[in-house]
Amino acid sequence: VLREWPHSYAGFFADTEAFLMKNAKVKLCLQASPMNGDLLLEDCNPESDFQDWSWQGDSLMNHGTQSCLSMVGANRVQTSLCGSAGYTSWDCSNSLLSPLGSSQGYLVANRKGVALNSVGGLKAQWQDVADRSVCEEKAEQDRYFPAALASTHVYDHTAGNMTLALGIGQEELEELLWFFRREDPSTWNYSVLALSFVALILGLLLLAINIVRNRKRKIHVYREAVQTTQQAELEAKQALMPVQEEYSPAELRKQEPVLQDQRSGEVVVHWKDGTVTSLYTE
Repeated sequence: VLREWPHSYAGFFADTEAFLMKNAKVKLCLQASPMNGDLLLEDCNPESDFQDWSWQGDSLMNHGTQSCLSMVGANRVQTSLCGSAGYTSWDCSNSLLSPLGSSQGYLVANRKGVALNSVGGLKAQWQDVADRSVCEEKAEQDRYFPAALASTHVYDHTAGNMTLALGIGQEELEELLWFFRREDPSTWNYSVLALSFVALILGLLLLAINIVRNRKRKIHVYREAVQTTQQAELEAKQALMPVQEEYSPAELRKQEPVLQDQRSGEVVVHWKDGTVTSLYTE
């Protein structure tokens, strides 16, 4: 039944969770070539779509080429269109991948890339970047497979209505959907980074303006306090000036001789005209 699925169903299951296929022996990841369908072993790169694989039933589909892992000849493997004559289903057990219904051996890593070999071991074990077996990924997919299969009818019905509404074909619609799913977010990331930098500069500028204003305000308050203090001191000096003039040292010196000429027990009268006489004469 899987080999007879239309292309739209394959596009639906392309949204399932993808994983990297890392060989337990060489520690390199399986990568599909976009040119000729060859399979390569490269350093693991989670950002590469050509290293992303997902289970679709018993098939392994590459997200970069939208083609499936297939057996070609006696021991050679490559990618081919899902549902084509070279389309192959795989049996997964204990991290070992072997063609379903065939005794060709296991998918192993070698110097040239990957091939089928009857010898198992670490070279035939495939894991994800978390060192979890790809068979566990298949088990998880199998748990959700019935619900996904039942929802394909709704998907086709919705897609058909959308095709009629937009006036475009099914293949063109799927191509557009795939384009927007793979849209490069670099522009948005750089825009957010630039906005963050501008916000940082603006924040520093506002902080500097606030510091300058606070400093000016403190200087103004200090000057007002100094002026108030000086004004108070000036008013106090002006209030003391009449008292100082009334009781100046010169007046005190003028009165000193008179007081020095007085005898003990004598009463002296200081008249308004300035004369000083003794109240009692001898």
